[in-house]
Amino acid sequence: MPLPNGCSIISAPADETEDTEALVENAVPPKCCSVRLNLAFLMFLGFCVVYALRVNFSVAMVAMVNTTVPKPAQNGSKSNVCPLPSGTTNNSDGFQYPEGMPQYPWDSETQGWLLGAFFFGYLCTQIPGGYLSGHYGGRIFMGLGVLGTAILTLFTPLAAQMGSRWLFALRALEGFGEGTTFPAMMALWSRWAPPLERSSLLTLAGSGSNFGAFLALPLTAYICQTLGWPAVFYICGGAGCLWSVFWFSLVSDDPRTHRRISPEERDYIINSIGPQGTGHGLSLPLLSILLSVQLWVIIITQMCANWSYYTLLTSLPTYMDNILHFDLKSNGILSALPYLGGWLVAVLSGLLADYLIGRKVFSLTVVRKLFTVTGLLSAAGFLIAVDFVGCSHILTITFLTLSITTGATSAAGVFINQIDIAPRYSGMLLGITNTFGTIPGVLAPIVTGYFTTDHTLQGWRKVFWVSGAISIFGALIFTFFATSKIETWAVTEDEREEAEGDCSGLISA
Repeated sequence: MPLPNGCSIISAPADETEDTEALVENAVPPKCCSVRLNLAFLMFLGFCVVYALRVNFSVAMVAMVNTTVPKPAQNGSKSNVCPLPSGTTNNSDGFQYPEGMPQYPWDSETQGWLLGAFFFGYLCTQIPGGYLSGHYGGRIFMGLGVLGTAILTLFTPLAAQMGSRWLFALRALEGFGEGTTFPAMMALWSRWAPPLERSSLLTLAGSGSNFGAFLALPLTAYICQTLGWPAVFYICGGAGCLWSVFWFSLVSDDPRTHRRISPEERDYIINSIGPQGTGHGLSLPLLSILLSVQLWVIIITQMCANWSYYTLLTSLPTYMDNILHFDLKSNGILSALPYLGGWLVAVLSGLLADYLIGRKVFSLTVVRKLFTVTGLLSAAGFLIAVDFVGCSHILTITFLTLSITTGATSAAGVFINQIDIAPRYSGMLLGITNTFGTIPGVLAPIVTGYFTTDHTLQGWRKVFWVSGAISIFGALIFTFFATSKIETWAVTEDEREEAEGDCSGLISA
């Protein structure tokens, strides 16, 4: 028989928002200049570096390949080729490479495989990274993930000179190193983020990915133009090594062990998170995790959201070059615009989500659904709209920018949902969901390469239609099946005993 206030001997509280109501009434240490905000900012910088290391290759490839001029159709028709941008007289001569820069004869399919190579390695370390971070703490695994990827990036020019297979292997190894970063981030926040600040802290930290892409795309183009494409990988790799020095010097796995945190902030974080703010043991409820319906809802939705994101992340510079015929400098700037909007919207979405949860405007589940569905549907709509504007450079850039910008609202939705349903296992869950979510990173560039072998506008229309349809499917799945209730298997023994005590008191009364 159900008990008052949603009590059950075998279930978790009905909604985590109820567990945090008392926190609103207590004094909250200011977030400004706090250790938890500093941690979010360091993570932000870390993901800036991570995504710079990830996307610089997609722009540098335009300079690395010795021919990217679209081939006319075999029947001699050029109906599929867009005109040059206004004011451009000769696209092929619009950019002069520094003398002595090597170039390689990679066809469209080879480029697709090289762009997807990173994600082959990225798939392998998500789950191990999440498990180890959840047990031992995420500091070491995030730090080594960035540092290892940065060191490997320094060898990119050498690998390219040795051949495409060597470069494919190097990019896969970079993904292998970077695969631990996001699960480690989630494991850290399970110990550091108070429930009523999760959305803002996590979106600030994770938005570094969009901001890193925004910085890397135009800077890569500029460096290619002035110093040559090999310098891109030396500079980005060096930045990652420098960041790791600050990370290992300033970050701690737990507020209990941080040397510079104030007692007020430490107590606030520990008391607000409660027993969920501790690492899990060596053994995990694997069967319960794998049979969790909510986990599979997150997996499917995240895969759908990532398909269009990774399609644009890896292939947008190629589209700007082959179809719209922007020179390399304009290519880098215009390819970066969507990620500036995505960064801003992600941060604002996190703040708004925390406001709605803290003010009890909507339940936690409704907030997660609202932001996820808004992001996926708007991203799909603007992406599909690109197919209807033909060769209009202005409208194409506008819709592509709006697709990634509005899609960033999902940052306060599905991408945080795993810490809602199982805080202490969130690193492991993110490892699982990100493993599946990385599959689009492997497949999308390859599919794009096959669709666009002839460099035609029709081929790219297929790319955008497929991406939009997949996003819509993900929005429907999350709308009908998602929840933010803590899973039964994720409840700690302390919480279970407390719930049993509360319910026993109600029965006696």
